[in-house]
Amino acid sequence: MAWFKRKEKGIQTSTEEKRDTPKGLWYKSPTGKIVDSEELMKNFYVSPEDGYHVRIGSKEYFEILFDDDKFKELDKNLTSKDPLKFEDSKKYVDRLKAAKEKTGLKDAVRTAVGKSKGKDLVIACMDFKFIGGSMGSVVGEKIARAADYSLKNNIPFMIISKSGGARMMEAALSLMQLAKTSAKLAQLADAGIPYISLCTDPTTGGTTASFAMLGDINISEPGALIGFAGPRVVRDTTGKDLPEGFQTSEFLLEHGFLDFISHRKELKNKINLYIDLIQNQPIRA
Repeated sequence: MAWFKRKEKGIQTSTEEKRDTPKGLWYKSPTGKIVDSEELMKNFYVSPEDGYHVRIGSKEYFEILFDDDKFKELDKNLTSKDPLKFEDSKKYVDRLKAAKEKTGLKDAVRTAVGKSKGKDLVIACMDFKFIGGSMGSVVGEKIARAADYSLKNNIPFMIISKSGGARMMEAALSLMQLAKTSAKLAQLADAGIPYISLCTDPTTGGTTASFAMLGDINISEPGALIGFAGPRVVRDTTGKDLPEGFQTSEFLLEHGFLDFISHRKELKNKINLYIDLIQNQPIRA
């Protein structure tokens, strides 16, 4: 005989008293591994079960790369306009408004300067959750201004790419950003100021065709999708089956498009190591 007996049948808790499990307690990786969210954060947002690098944004990258998460944000109030009065299934101005409300961001990139292992570093980090990290006029302008800041103050520059490519709602104006950002990076090269490019998942389209592949050191995280057109488009265009692992960071490293792949927990040390080596300075511990 069981020691417990239910006196009344059915669930007795009223609807008002029911509590849902809070969101964000657990994360499920694409391989099906379940990870505690707090554990995931402590492990640099990398699943300890399978090494999967979860997509993160500028907030998390700044936490990882800047000492004590202290930095000064640059040009933080720049926002996109709608010069073409673009409208598809939704007006561009409405998309911008919805993206700002949903993400708390002004656009798809944030730029900042702060100390990384004790020395100044300028970082431009893209946010995929803002209209797919698409590159419009504001993204190009903020990256260009961040490069100007690096040039004026002789500070190494880093761009963290996470983008679906140029922003179609700005048409040719978005494509102009490829040339503008590339020209600014050329000025850094002429001045001998290091530029580090970190390609994260995904880095595609006009981003790949410009600043993402122009680093003095081009690096990536494990398993990142990197390419110009997506695998499906390439397959449909060429009519051929693609090699296994096509457009992953590992595939690009093997074919000479990347200098190395870094686990996120080693990112800060490796970036600053290469800056010290490029500048022929004592290596920081």
